[in-house]
Amino acid sequence: MKVIELAEPYDKSVIYPGKIVLALGFFDGVHRGHQAVILAAKEQAKRLNAKLAVMTFDRHPSVIFQRKDPANLQYLTPLEEKLAHFKALGADLAYVVKFDEKLAHLAPQAFIDKYVVGLNAVGITAGQDYTYGPHELANMQNIAKYAKDRFEINCVALLEDGGKVGSTSIRAALDKGEVERAEKYLGYPYETTGIVVHGFERGRKIGFPTLNIETSNDKRLPAPGVYAVEVKFNETKESFVGMASIGYNETFGQDLAKTLEVNLFDFSDMVYGQKVTVSWKKYLRSMVKFATVDELIAQLKLDKQATINYFEKIN
Repeated sequence: MKVIELAEPYDKSVIYPGKIVLALGFFDGVHRGHQAVILAAKEQAKRLNAKLAVMTFDRHPSVIFQRKDPANLQYLTPLEEKLAHFKALGADLAYVVKFDEKLAHLAPQAFIDKYVVGLNAVGITAGQDYTYGPHELANMQNIAKYAKDRFEINCVALLEDGGKVGSTSIRAALDKGEVERAEKYLGYPYETTGIVVHGFERGRKIGFPTLNIETSNDKRLPAPGVYAVEVKFNETKESFVGMASIGYNETFGQDLAKTLEVNLFDFSDMVYGQKVTVSWKKYLRSMVKFATVDELIAQLKLDKQATINYFEKIN
């Protein structure tokens, strides 16, 4: 998949010269609703003998419209992950458009002229709630008047599954620790990628050695708590099951930094510096400040057994 970055006003020489069908959206999470849009665009591209291109933005539009600090925004799928999903879904091209003041204030007609027709699109596919400017003007109900019969329009209905399948619903689930509900909406387990770094080795001293994982600030973590997880080492592709905790280690003191730690079962390798991917499978319990370390150890033994029981059940 070829990735093309655009900024307003873009350089026309970088545009793919052939016919394309554009899947349009921000696609944070690339959840089941997004997948339906991209796969529908794939069928449209096949029928129109065109390449499948997916367009997204480099940052969330709220950076401009709501003046949110981009350094504090957390995504379900940061750009690198998002592009990997596009590739896996069969995209030939990905257009990553810089979302800045210039782009934000393009009139709807100008956006369609430049970022649909100007990219040689013979068709577009988008969800019914997709907008390309002010909501009351630049919506899918009005797009035909801006298209002027220059490309085919395919509008995909919103996906419902006990509620709208959307990025907002997934973020709300993760913020409650409901990783199984998030997986239901995503169509795959929610994942966190990071690097194994040195910690305080408290877990090793009490018989539960942990991998301390440093994650990117732009990636949303589930709520603090203890979870059953599967961990894949990106280099070797080996996977192991275990339990993970997100929290502040309050048993060992106050005002400690938030950490992600994973205790893998039957694992003792030294893997500092390695990249791993944590798949969040089941929420076990909330974080607790224990009165003694012995109480913590007793609870960890229960957590381990609960994790073992969970994986035995699903396997």
